[in-house]
Amino acid sequence: MLYSKREIFNELSEKIGKAFSKIPLSPNQWTFLSLILAVITTYFIVYQNFVYATVFLFLVAFLDIVDGSVARITKRTTKLGAYLDTVIDRVTEFLIIFGLFFVNFPDLLFPSKIWLLLLFFGSQMTTYVKAAASEKKLTETELKGGILERPERLILMFLIVLLLNVSLKYSLYLLVITALLANLTAVQRFYKASRQ
Repeated sequence: MLYSKREIFNELSEKIGKAFSKIPLSPNQWTFLSLILAVITTYFIVYQNFVYATVFLFLVAFLDIVDGSVARITKRTTKLGAYLDTVIDRVTEFLIIFGLFFVNFPDLLFPSKIWLLLLFFGSQMTTYVKAAASEKKLTETELKGGILERPERLILMFLIVLLLNVSLKYSLYLLVITALLANLTAVQRFYKASRQ
């Protein structure tokens, strides 16, 4: 959804890229820094320090913008960098969901661990369906779209962790919604690829 409105964010991305390109780190180093912060976020989630987890997850999400912005501004975009960014994104999502396994959520229709597994499955399948469509040459351009792409998922995961500071129940509600929408997105992309 946000991808379709990308032009709106281009100006902000350019400003971020210009500001952070002055720091002597390559785009790939920014990507690895986001991974380190994701590990720290997971540590704080596991040990139930949700305030610090929220702060560090915000930084992870912000660096998710920085690495690409710096690459574009410094004209250092590479296929390897894009590949690395995608892989680190998947690892980051896994780490956050892994940390949430240690939270004592109440149950909602099913045990909360099932919702977490569904969230993990949906977030991974959304990306895999895109990669498989490209690999099998079902699409001529990169498969995009769906109700819950990576930016939306990251925002919702941030809100899930933020809500842990207030209410486990409301955080779980949002987790369930995110899990369902992530899987719906994978289905949408599969349908789109198969129609092409």
